[in-house]
Amino acid sequence: MSGHSKWATTKYRKGAQDSARAKVFAKIIRQVEVAAREGGSDMTANASLRTMYAKARDSSVPIDTIERAIKRGSGELEGVRYESIAYEGYAPAGVAVIVECLSDNRNRTGAEIRNLFNKNGGSMSEPGAVSWQFERKGTVAVPKKFSEDEILEVAMEAGAEDLTDDGEQWTVTCSPADLMAVRTALEEASMEPSASELAMVPTTTVEVTSESEAKRVLRLIEALDDHDDVQNVFSNFDIPDEVMAAYQG
Repeated sequence: MSGHSKWATTKYRKGAQDSARAKVFAKIIRQVEVAAREGGSDMTANASLRTMYAKARDSSVPIDTIERAIKRGSGELEGVRYESIAYEGYAPAGVAVIVECLSDNRNRTGAEIRNLFNKNGGSMSEPGAVSWQFERKGTVAVPKKFSEDEILEVAMEAGAEDLTDDGEQWTVTCSPADLMAVRTALEEASMEPSASELAMVPTTTVEVTSESEAKRVLRLIEALDDHDDVQNVFSNFDIPDEVMAAYQG
């Protein structure tokens, strides 16, 4: 994870572990359900569902599991009703944090997220206090085996706005409306993306050079990300490679 990249520290995830796969599946399935409930089960007419379907397949969620989630969301099968909630706050070192949740109990989830902020040296803020520092964007991750020029030629034609080097991969950014068009163009050019999603991208970043401060920031991000109702955690920290390596080591 590069500390010099515009995108690499936008959304921090713990390293992939087999033991966490079931939890990842559950979170993605919940997103599929909500997308189907809000926009219908027809993927040709529901861009959000197309995006969530692609995300689920990128994460190797079985197709039959995805299809059952769509049916629950559209009402064909019985299921729990979730609502989308976003919380905002600050981590140590003044790092801005946005937490996107899907919950069947707003009061419980709100209290638990606030508790996680407080226990880990952060503080929850009022809606709007942090979100102005971010922009909603579509992001597509592409393996480094393709050159910058190759990707730019295809992606820009499809509506991409930027391409950045995130160490182990390229990240293409675009408007949310162009996400599926950019992904499809790359797929048709045999540049299979490793992931694509809608993300809150920071307009400015906060550099965290102290190892102790970095640990405190990352502990909060991890605690939030580990909560069952949390779907995404976005932040604007920028941690240098050597500090990140010390934490992950």
